[in-house]
Amino acid sequence: MPQASYVASVDSPLSPDPDLVRRLASEQDSRRAVSEVVVPVRSGHAFKVQAGQIVRFSTLDGPQVVDLNLWAQSDPREHFWASRTRQFYGTHVTTGHRLWSNLPFLRPMVTFIADTIGYGRDGDDAGCHDLLGTRCDPYVNQMLSGAAYDFHCHSNLTRAVAEFGLTEFDVHDVINLFQVTGLMPDDKRYFMKKCPARPGDFVELLAEIDLLMAISLCPGGDLAVPLWGEGSDAEPNCNPLRVEVFEPDPTILVGWQPATCVPYTGASGRRHGYGSPADPPPPLTERVPVEN
Repeated sequence: MPQASYVASVDSPLSPDPDLVRRLASEQDSRRAVSEVVVPVRSGHAFKVQAGQIVRFSTLDGPQVVDLNLWAQSDPREHFWASRTRQFYGTHVTTGHRLWSNLPFLRPMVTFIADTIGYGRDGDDAGCHDLLGTRCDPYVNQMLSGAAYDFHCHSNLTRAVAEFGLTEFDVHDVINLFQVTGLMPDDKRYFMKKCPARPGDFVELLAEIDLLMAISLCPGGDLAVPLWGEGSDAEPNCNPLRVEVFEPDPTILVGWQPATCVPYTGASGRRHGYGSPADPPPPLTERVPVEN
């Protein structure tokens, strides 16, 4: 039987403090509302969030798939790393899991503190809050259908971040919130199922650093209608989404600190540099302990 490749040690940053997660999710009456926006169907929205704030994405009138991108406010070269997050936790995430940033930064960007979907795994081995796929985009759409459409998630995210000085090249692989996906049992091709969210369902994320966040409300809506192929000419069921930002009671965050990057110094610190070694590299067992 194979073993998971990424196994956390004791007190690993892969696992947040469960008591902190519980208190942040349960003690809602002491929160202070910072902002609230209702995002229209087939559109995008970008906004800043400060470390220690809580973001809630909630469905209003019915199910809706949401594509999410994350960047560090201090340096947009640091962004969400979907594939590494998937290696840490699996193909789908929920409460207690974290979304991690890319190299050379590597730190948790947000922590899931609440998820009312609670989907688990279904009979097709599918799960919710998808890390398997990425955003729909007009390039693939035109390639597969021969038609142009300008309100795919990639397009919506591009428009949303333009006011913050970012471009299409900064949009990256997403997490698909409220989206149920899996792999076909025979050839492992990607499939999508109808979104299970009901009015009022939500996920909540604790910002572990100062963030720029951007979302797109997928033009496929609840994904009951295929995006391409047979049946794709039907009108999808699309619904708006509420985005709320809260400040938790400061006493809950006593002892908590914003996430820091892994202390490996990289090329800028002349650790691995760009030259070839004169001799074969040392074995993996000759690792150098790093003092935090």
